[in-house]
Amino acid sequence: MAEAKRHNFTQAYLDKLPNAEKGKRYMVYDTEVPKLAIRVTDTGCKSFLVLKLFNYRTLRITLGKYPEMTIFNARKKAMEELNKIAEGINPNDEKNKLRSEMTLKELYNEFMERYSKKRKKSWKHDEREIPRFLTPWFGRKLSSITTQQIQLLHEKIRDENGLYQANHLLERLSSMYNRAIDWGWDGKNPCVGIKKFKTKARDRYLLHDEIPRFFRALNEDENETVRNYILLSLMTGARKSNMLAMRWDEIDFERQIWRIPETKNGFPQDVPLIEQALQLLLRIRETSNSEWVFPSPVLENQHLQDPKKAWKRILKRAQIEDLRLHDIRRTLGSYQALMGTSLHIIGKTLGHRSLGTTQIYARLADKPIRDSMQTAVSEILKISDESEK
Repeated sequence: MAEAKRHNFTQAYLDKLPNAEKGKRYMVYDTEVPKLAIRVTDTGCKSFLVLKLFNYRTLRITLGKYPEMTIFNARKKAMEELNKIAEGINPNDEKNKLRSEMTLKELYNEFMERYSKKRKKSWKHDEREIPRFLTPWFGRKLSSITTQQIQLLHEKIRDENGLYQANHLLERLSSMYNRAIDWGWDGKNPCVGIKKFKTKARDRYLLHDEIPRFFRALNEDENETVRNYILLSLMTGARKSNMLAMRWDEIDFERQIWRIPETKNGFPQDVPLIEQALQLLLRIRETSNSEWVFPSPVLENQHLQDPKKAWKRILKRAQIEDLRLHDIRRTLGSYQALMGTSLHIIGKTLGHRSLGTTQIYARLADKPIRDSMQTAVSEILKISDESEK
């Protein structure tokens, strides 16, 4: 058998290599990296390969096609593969393993069904936000996504969508990789070592001069369900998800209590209903034929969804900026603090599990819960009424 031809690989030399005879192919070895070869077919296709004896058998490792892969990169890649072989690793085994491992899309589907939907109240956020940012990577194998690529994506989302969105996506992706490891994948979590961006606790609430404008705009809005929802949010300080899903069978009018079966923290919560809240609920109940306190106007047997459009409309009419629906919940806590309520009572009102979550209100001031809520809401409504005189 004739000895294979050898030549120093240069662009000019490789470009001039002729096609192989019909139905055949040939190889030329590089003189700089002796185990690196280029294979030429009868159609003129040229591919870089590494050929090396391993465990008494010749390994044939395909690196890439020329000229898409440059000579420099082919030599570099060839040395990496030869180093693996020297360490007793078969690069082809790694490639076969990569082909058989799941893609990010497959992990996402399994993550949603086996973990998120069963264990997370925020699973709908996962279902919406993960594909929103990671769809371009869905076809990739898990081990092909690097820490550096995730770091760059983290920074990109920060610049385009904000710190909180970037940090939440990093948390979700890291959780997906951790679940993959728990389920038997033997790779490493590429999110490890990436630091979340530092964020400041938001302390926005309805200011004294904004309250009259806000209530005028709210009262003028045509959507009665949203008006009631926002008013009751202010009077209870409950989280948006619990407010939207409020049911009539959760309300004890005799005890004046709203029993939330399960909050964000995984525990039930009894929310005291002040007089204004009770009167509002009684008015709503008079015309209600739904199990939900705030039924959806478009989805049958469903509760109201996130009323973003109505909220933007109200803020625009009130000429108020940088106020979120969650800030209505914070408004109750803030006015409790301004009226001298202790952080412990504020935390109980808002269903906080730790004092640290309530510390944001310490900047405003440092008893049962119902009296405190009554005082705070009465003060807010008093400001609103004064503006109408």
